Amino acid sequence: MRSSGPVSLLAAVALAAVGLGTVSGCGSQQEAKSGSRQETSGDASELAHRAREVAAAWDGSVAAAEWRSGYHPMGDVVQLPQGGLRGRADREAYQDRSVVLRSEVPATGPKDGPVAWDGGESATRPLVSAQESYKTLAGTRTRGKPHLTVTGAKLGEMSVTTSRGPATVPAWLFSLEGYDSPLRQAAVNPSKLPRPPIKRARDVPGNPLDQLIRISADGHSVTVIATHGACDDGPAVAPQESHGSVVLSASVKNPKTEGFCTKQGKLQQVTVKLNQPVGDRILLDALTGKPIPYKPPHGPSPSWT
Repeated sequence: MRSSGPVSLLAAVALAAVGLGTVSGCGSQQEAKSGSRQETSGDASELAHRAREVAAAWDGSVAAAEWRSGYHPMGDVVQLPQGGLRGRADREAYQDRSVVLRSEVPATGPKDGPVAWDGGESATRPLVSAQESYKTLAGTRTRGKPHLTVTGAKLGEMSVTTSRGPATVPAWLFSLEGYDSPLRQAAVNPSKLPRPPIKRARDVPGNPLDQLIRISADGHSVTVIATHGACDDGPAVAPQESHGSVVLSASVKNPKTEGFCTKQGKLQQVTVKLNQPVGDRILLDALTGKPIPYKPPHGPSPSWT
């Protein structure tokens, strides 16, 4: 896994939209779909043991080979027009997916396209149609709200950060009214995530991590979304580094064990410092044993199916 650049506008917009707080800040937090499991201080060694098991299972496995041969975006699959969106109204329209189509987009297009990595390797992947791509940008617009207007679309290309480094991929180029350069969205469907060589832990404390937000420019830190409860001091994420992987174990700090406590879970960003850059190592979740995928706010998401 190669390191990506600093947090993008797209990731920032997505996080702002759901109201996630940062580790050191006091921002509002989104209630999770399910309750966060509460850990105690005695669980740290058990989590560390599980992380070592996950790393050992992945090292040299078929799943690791499949991951390293696939197309897995680890950064933005959308590039805004050159210079970014102008004005608050346009930025809010993009955030709210308030986009309207003034002309037709291509109804047909190639079914497959090339992915070319900077190192010379290449692969052929299925492509998303222009109409499918447009649907990920546009939501249900409320009459009278600020909006962006798409005036056309054509197939082009763009650069995407992947688990194998930068790659040039086919992209739909959407012309926006009032802008000289297009909004680009990758047209390539990500590869399926490989089946983990280790089963999900059922008797190990902790919370699963299923969303990578960013990898720092130098690769020495990763930011993920973690869950915690209403009666604790927030989430904690510990790394287990090996030659082939970085396994992250998520728990909570100082859970309340007595008295009344509601069961809702909250989502929060956690930035984890690493001893060595991520590089081409696989980023894994200790509890599930799966890769922690980057899920773009727009565009296709990785799938286990």
